[in-house]
Formats: sequence, C-alpha cells, structure tokens
Amino acid sequence: MLFLYNLLIHIATAILPLVALFHAKIKLFVQGRKRSFSILQQKIQPTDRVFWIHVASLGEYEQGLPIMEALKQRFPSHKIVLTFFSPSGYEVKKNNSLADATLYLPMDTKQNAKTFLKLAHPEKVFFVKYEYWPNYLDQLKKQSIETYLVSGIFRPDQVFFKWYGGFYRKALTAFTYFFVQNPQSQQLLATLQLNNSEVVGDTRFDRVSQILEQDNTLCFLEELTHGKTKQTLVVGSSWPQDEKIIVDYINQTTDQELKVVFAPHNIKPEQINQLYESIKKPKQLHSQYTAANTDLSEVQVYIIDAYSLLTKAYSYATIAYVGGGFGAGIHNILEAATFGVPILIGPNYKKFQEAKDLIQLGSCIVINNETDFINNLSKLLTNEALRCELSQVSSTFILANKAATTKIISNVFN
Repeated sequence: MLFLYNLLIHIATAILPLVALFHAKIKLFVQGRKRSFSILQQKIQPTDRVFWIHVASLGEYEQGLPIMEALKQRFPSHKIVLTFFSPSGYEVKKNNSLADATLYLPMDTKQNAKTFLKLAHPEKVFFVKYEYWPNYLDQLKKQSIETYLVSGIFRPDQVFFKWYGGFYRKALTAFTYFFVQNPQSQQLLATLQLNNSEVVGDTRFDRVSQILEQDNTLCFLEELTHGKTKQTLVVGSSWPQDEKIIVDYINQTTDQELKVVFAPHNIKPEQINQLYESIKKPKQLHSQYTAANTDLSEVQVYIIDAYSLLTKAYSYATIAYVGGGFGAGIHNILEAATFGVPILIGPNYKKFQEAKDLIQLGSCIVINNETDFINNLSKLLTNEALRCELSQVSSTFILANKAATTKIISNVFN
C-alpha cells in the first residue's frame, strides 16, 4: 500500500505542472512549492529552536492561530514554521506576522519529508484538525519528534475505520498525543488502541472569542446600516448555490428597509460580476466604494469583493447566513456566533461539530431550499424576542467552549 501511495504522489507531482497551465489555483499550488525549501533556508538557521505548525487552509489557520500565539508568548526566542497545503490559505496568510517562515508544504514524498525536517529541525510539531501525510508522519516518528494533533475530529466514515485503512491507521501511530474536539473522536481512536487522547474542544473558540476585544468598525457598513439601526442580513463565504436562493429573495421582496451584505468565498471578477448583475435592487461593490464620493443612503445590497473583512462585517448582522452548505460543506459559523447572531446554513453541515451543537441548541437553523430560507428569515426578522433569545444562546455557546488552547499548552509543556 505504501508503494502504491508513493507512486500516486509521484504521478501527481509530474502531472500537476501540466494542469497548472490551465488552472490558476493549481498554478499557485505548483509554483509556490518550488520556493518552499529556499524559504526555509533563508528564514531558519541550524542553531534556531523551532516549532512547526501545519494547516490545510484558511479555516485550519484560524484553529492554529491561538496555538501559535501561545507558543510565541511562552517561548519568544523560538521560531515558528507555518506550512499550508492549499493556496486559498497560503495566499491570504503568507504575510502573517506570527510565523517566522510561512510556506507551502512540499509534496508528501519520502525525500521531501527528510529534506524538510532537516531544514526545519522542529522540536515539536502541531498538525491542525485533519492533516495526515504518511511520509511526513513516518519521518517524524523515526526521528522521535513529538507530534500533536490539535482540534482533531474523527468520524466513522473516515478511512482509518475501514477494513482497508491499515496504511492510514499506521500513520496515526506517529502522533504523540491527540487533542480532539468531542468524545466521539476519542472513542473512535480507542477502537484503534490509540488511547493517547484528550477531549479539549476546538481552539477556534479561543480565536473567535478574541474578536470581541478588537475594533470591528467598518465605516462603509456604519453608513449602509445607519449605525446598526437597520436590520441587516450578512451573507458570509457564499457560493453561487447560496447566492441564487438569497438573490431570488432580494429581487422579489417588498421590504426596502432590509440591508444585505455579501462577502463571497470566491472574489474572482467574473463571479463577483455575475452576482452583481443578478441583483435588481440598489447595490454597491466594495471595490468601487470611496468614502468621499459614494452615497449609500439608498443602497440595499453591498458586495464585499475583498478578503479579511467578513469577521468585522458579522458585527453588523441582525441575522447571518454562512455559505457552503449547498456544496462541499459550510464555512466557519463561529465568527458569526461570537457576535451573538442567529445563523442560517445549508444542509451540508454534518462534518462540523460546532454546527451540530448550535443546531441542537436552536441558534443555527438549517435551510434546504428557497422556501425554507424565506420562512426562517421572515420569522427571525419579525420576532425580536426570538432573535434576542437565539443571540444569547450563540454568545453563551462561545464562552462555554473557550480554553482549549490553555489545556493543550499545559499538557504539551507540563
């Protein structure tokens, strides 16, 4: 099985440069990895003491961020190497101020793993949530480097728990300890005789709870919402499937007072233009907004075609819709919840523990079609008492689940 895996990795390495000629994201994936080892050589010296944090993409970066902050605070002289798998995470966070070296993780070959570990020489390694690269894990185990999974989550349908999953089960034995999000994950690991685990929750709760301490003012949304006096639906990380449902509602509704803010997941010009042209109500693109020359008094729909503004935008929400649920899976709902906002999502949420918890508590509502969306949005907009009740549920949920980072750091460095 290892032979077949390595063969597939080498085939992928050979084919991806060809695919990159026709696919912009794959081009970033391929070109970025060409610089990984040189970044390490420039940023990390043989005498440096190093921690390595690996994340898949942007969501996992948010989970790893509290760990990095805690490590920097406790070990200010150590350096942090941060690796990404996906361009959608790396390209947004490549200039972060916490990591001393930020780079793409080289492809998972035996030689790459050896070279990477020689250059990075980490004392401890933290993989976030669900990244399992067999060759890297094998080398970490052989070199006796402490390796931790943080905010881990396991489900019965994963390959580890199938009869043919022995190859990946072996990879899990490289982890020194598993810090998991829920009891089910711990129980599943125990079925594999992996009892080196603890249920500590999700580090994202620590991350999002810090949001309330920052200045979340956005001048354009102050103007759009009339200082938060207008009911506002904030649509975060939306995909076309989400947007069609919401745009149909916007175009049909007679409610001229409701403000809608879109912050799409993909801000490519062609997709933004498609969204913009589909809206028949007064609208504004953020990229065309200037405080001195743009009047938002009559604008009903505002499209944020820029990154890194969604979190603050949620502070203006009366109701939030978090996208992805009609596709591969919902995006981060915790940023909306931390502002005490009732949340609407699509039906694909079952891989996300926080969504299941908030659905059970009632402050996150699943919609399956446009009719569901209209009915639930109308109920929330017209029932202030219900909104207040659900808002309190969301806020309490965030506060009750803090401190995963403290538990992890205390265990690792006891």
